Amino acid sequence: MIGLTGARSRVRDRLVARATGGAPVDLSTLDAVPRRLLRPLRRTGLDPVAKFGRRTPEPVHRLAHMFGMNIWLVSGHAEAKTVLADQASFSNDIRPYVGAAGASVGGLGFTDPPEHSRLRGLLTPEFTMRRINRLAPRIEAIVDDQLGQMAARGPVVDLVELFAFPIPFLVICELLGLPVEDRERFRSLSHARFDVTAGGSGAFGAISQSQQFLLDATRKQRVEPGDGLLGRIIAAVGDEVSDEEVAGLADGVFTGGYETTASMLALGSLVLLRDREHFDLVRDDDTAIDRVVEEMLRYLTVVQIAFPRFAKVDLELHGRRIRKGDVVIAALSRADRDGKIGPDLDTFDPHRPPSPHVAFGHGFHRCVGAELARLELRIAFPRLVRRFPDLTLATDPGNLTFRDQSIVYAVDSLPVRVDGSSTRRSS
Repeated sequence: MIGLTGARSRVRDRLVARATGGAPVDLSTLDAVPRRLLRPLRRTGLDPVAKFGRRTPEPVHRLAHMFGMNIWLVSGHAEAKTVLADQASFSNDIRPYVGAAGASVGGLGFTDPPEHSRLRGLLTPEFTMRRINRLAPRIEAIVDDQLGQMAARGPVVDLVELFAFPIPFLVICELLGLPVEDRERFRSLSHARFDVTAGGSGAFGAISQSQQFLLDATRKQRVEPGDGLLGRIIAAVGDEVSDEEVAGLADGVFTGGYETTASMLALGSLVLLRDREHFDLVRDDDTAIDRVVEEMLRYLTVVQIAFPRFAKVDLELHGRRIRKGDVVIAALSRADRDGKIGPDLDTFDPHRPPSPHVAFGHGFHRCVGAELARLELRIAFPRLVRRFPDLTLATDPGNLTFRDQSIVYAVDSLPVRVDGSSTRRSS
């Protein structure tokens, strides 16, 4: 049986090589992503599109066949957790599939053990609850400053521009220890990396530029370490870690902590604004914010799909035969609406028992900065609704435009009216 399986694998490898003209697969050269692959990113407002045409997909089903390999979509909650936790059967290393761009793809999300274990070990001490909680006063100050800018620019302002994006961006800059004079350039490199409308060339080009920026910052810190994450890692392990590895880790922190938290702040605010009961709950009940945030994380699941997994062996996944070399994509936003984990999950209900969501992923690739994101949300939302207790949408919800072809789902702008409540102070 082993010999036969090996023979089949060699035949399949030859077929893949023939299908790609004998050249390696290079996703970074794609000018556009095929529409079929964009289906897991489709939403109507805040809700993932549950059906493909008239057919509801099974928890594991084939999404496409490209470059001689199958691409599978996993939308069930249990099935997604199985894939995300299985490091023996799946690889996260995308570098062989992105050609020259692979040299600049690093960080935890695209590495396997033992490299992943070594690199994550460098980050873990920086994300203990004790160290994260030390950031709380600075996060509060950043939030209050942005609320002050909203008040000054009112009565109608864009909550995305003045609240949702600046807060996590400034927190990440503080965490990394980036000098103030470098931050605007860093901001300009951030948005394109999650947008797949320009295909692989656009996304990987944006990743390469931001990583080069962080590599330059790392080299400066190597000469004169600061008190941020970059400087602390360099001071702690010195030459045991390369500049490229430190920059990759920083890029992973940025990737996981900026655009994702910004989207949560914007879309979470929209959730509160569309239902006054939820708005008032956060404003009036100090004990409610934890369960509100957890339900927001599940309901919104702004990171729509996990990093792709590449099958290292032939295997069966919940009744489907996955071949070595196939790509498996976990649809996190759909998994968190799976009716098998609870009733009526297409509604936002902060009073329901917490669901075991996968908004931060699962397994050994679960987001290392999850608790930092939670802290930012728990600080920002109460301060927003208490500073502006009469906050309302300043446009019809039907006029809002969403980034519906982005791995991180987001709203482009969120016009709000702060009205006469701008003089109130946050508690």
